[in-house]
Amino acid sequence: MRTTKEALVEAAAELLWERGYAATSPAMIQKRSRAGQGSMYHHFSGKADLALTAIRHSARQLSTAVEAVLAGGGSAVERIGAYLDMERSPLAGCRVGRLVQDPDVVADDHLRAPVAEFFAWSRQRIAEVLEEGVRSGELRQDTDPAAMAYLVVAAVQGGYVLARAQQDEQAFRRATEAAKAAVARLRA
Repeated sequence: MRTTKEALVEAAAELLWERGYAATSPAMIQKRSRAGQGSMYHHFSGKADLALTAIRHSARQLSTAVEAVLAGGGSAVERIGAYLDMERSPLAGCRVGRLVQDPDVVADDHLRAPVAEFFAWSRQRIAEVLEEGVRSGELRQDTDPAAMAYLVVAAVQGGYVLARAQQDEQAFRRATEAAKAAVARLRA
């Protein structure tokens, strides 16, 4: 059973994903979480404190899912492919990536920090998988793991943007398939 604090964090995370920071009110969070009036202020100093906790929660959930795929078995190309094929909701956008489209999040160093940390970790983790591929001889020696990690992350985030702009989930899939093909071309 979820605690009231957990319910508030999960409700805030969902609303931030759906509506953004400015368009999410404490009353909406209270209603979505089914928490009593004043519960938010019992557990958090205010909306920004709850939002920061919710952003960290979303980043932690996504990091856990990404790590499970990247740490799985298989070659480097297979693991990057599995990351690109992860179950996602392209028309809803990335739970973490959408937050940097919110001017209030971008303008606040505290709110932006867990988003930046998530993307730095993601790029580093993908680069590590690619480095393993280079060391094992699976990938060409001239492979630039850091640059390819940027490409892979950009394909996913750009895929979300294209899918949402075109209201077409296949736009997302085309972006990730192109990234998979680029990684496969690195094979030795």
